[in-house]
Amino acid sequence: MKRYDLRTLIFLALCCDLGLFSKRLISPAANLVTDALHIPGGVGTSFSLMFLVIAAVVIRKRGCAAVMGAVQSVIALSLGMVGSMGALSAIGYIMPGVMIDFLMLALKHTPLPMKERMVCMNAAAAVCASLTANVIVFRLGGAALLLYLCVSATTGTLCGCLGARIVQKLTPVFGNTGGCGTKWKERAV
Repeated sequence: MKRYDLRTLIFLALCCDLGLFSKRLISPAANLVTDALHIPGGVGTSFSLMFLVIAAVVIRKRGCAAVMGAVQSVIALSLGMVGSMGALSAIGYIMPGVMIDFLMLALKHTPLPMKERMVCMNAAAAVCASLTANVIVFRLGGAALLLYLCVSATTGTLCGCLGARIVQKLTPVFGNTGGCGTKWKERAV
């Protein structure tokens, strides 16, 4: 694997930090939604995962999102930002990154425009994070689990759309492609 240049490393670190700390910033607003629905979460996580998707699409390196999830887990553990999962929160950070990387690879040769790919990646990562949290901590079942996953998928979809707009603005800085070899000019977002 090629070595990353300084600009790329700074961008990856910024995305990791934004993912962690933005979740803390929007948690009060997200809690209004989740408390009203009586579900454990999913809204803040979807917004946080958007930064992993952005980094994976902009940098276009295999395994980028999983590595960033691992870095986020180390930062979260060291700062005591582990939430209800405790020491197992590392799994909760890494699994969505693995899902993002898997979908980057799986959707590479599809005719989907990059915006739709990002929406799929963000929604799937949010659902993966919710399922991981459910297995580790919440143990929801039936309608409550379905509602939890639907909220995660919906907010993941909205954050994927927002992430696609951000990536479109970043393409002049990082190059003309929007990840996976798809040019933004050919397939407008």
